[in-house]
Amino acid sequence: MSLIKRIPLWLIIVLLGAIIALLLHLLKPTPKPKPAPAPSVAQVKVVQANPTALALPVFTQGTVAPRREIDLVAEVAGKIVTVAPNFVSGAFFTPSDILVNIDSANYVLAEIRAAAKVADAQQLLASEKGRALQAKREWRDLGNEDANQLFLRVPQLAAAEATVNSAQADLAQTQLDIARTKLVAPFSGRIRETYVNLGQYVSPGSKIARIFDSEVVEVRLPITDAQAALLDLTLGFRAGSKRGPNVELTGTVAGRDLSWLGRITRTEASLDTKTRMYHAIAEVVISELPADTIAPVVGLFVHAKIDGRSIEDVIKLPRSALYKSDLLLALDENNRVVQLNAKVLSKTSAYVWLQADLLPGAWVVTERQGYLQPGVQVEPLVQGEF
Repeated sequence: MSLIKRIPLWLIIVLLGAIIALLLHLLKPTPKPKPAPAPSVAQVKVVQANPTALALPVFTQGTVAPRREIDLVAEVAGKIVTVAPNFVSGAFFTPSDILVNIDSANYVLAEIRAAAKVADAQQLLASEKGRALQAKREWRDLGNEDANQLFLRVPQLAAAEATVNSAQADLAQTQLDIARTKLVAPFSGRIRETYVNLGQYVSPGSKIARIFDSEVVEVRLPITDAQAALLDLTLGFRAGSKRGPNVELTGTVAGRDLSWLGRITRTEASLDTKTRMYHAIAEVVISELPADTIAPVVGLFVHAKIDGRSIEDVIKLPRSALYKSDLLLALDENNRVVQLNAKVLSKTSAYVWLQADLLPGAWVVTERQGYLQPGVQVEPLVQGEF
């Protein structure tokens, strides 16, 4: 007992701790080995692709413009004496409407003088014809078959006939000038802007008004090379025996969303050197629109949907299926990832239409493509069929 008292307390505590640690080590259970778990297979969403023949539309935009727009100009000089009530900006007109009358008094007087000259020339011609006939009789009485042209008054007769023709031409010119004092348009349309008014003096070549044809409007539509491949168009196309693709134009007029049907009538003969794009011209014939339809307004910005040609083996997929802009990840018969090149034909924010070397019914990955490598086996989670 005295020996235990001589042992330091700290040493007793250390010995007890060592004994307890030894007992815990000797009495702990021996772990049994377990087999390693099998690696998990990644699950990915897939859709079934079914190639089919489709006609893909082309979407573009442009501005409505008149097919014909010209400056109406004066061809004679004079003061404007009358203007039509519809000779104002925005007014409609027909080819029978006299828009402007130029003072014709001077041309009427010139017509009278020209008519007098015609009468004088005709009188001179009649006299020369009589003299020529008399000369032929005199020459025949002389019994000489070789008649002198001057004696027979052949050149004098030709000069008299030329004088008549010249006088008649002057008369026709004055009559034409009188007709030109009444300005009419060569087509039905609208006035964009007027440049003159009542009482103003104009000279030949003076602009009277800016007018455009309201029967047909057209839209210049830019098309990329990829879009051109979807259409049945060639560079320099012009509708004739072959009808151009139909076009649906949509725009907003006075807060109302409206649409009009037209068709492509031609393409421009060359690429735009700045944008490297084609331009197709769509025309809308106003008279062919339903009676209650508001006509497209010149200058209106419109969206266009052009009917495309039928293309074989087109695959429609969710936009998320496209990887790195032109790649697809598909699954083989063992659900292993296969990487394929894709030819993108068209796309929207939700879908993409493309061509690729896929068999009907193949599964295409629609997510997590960046985490997958070709040859990796995955578990498909079917989203649907496209």
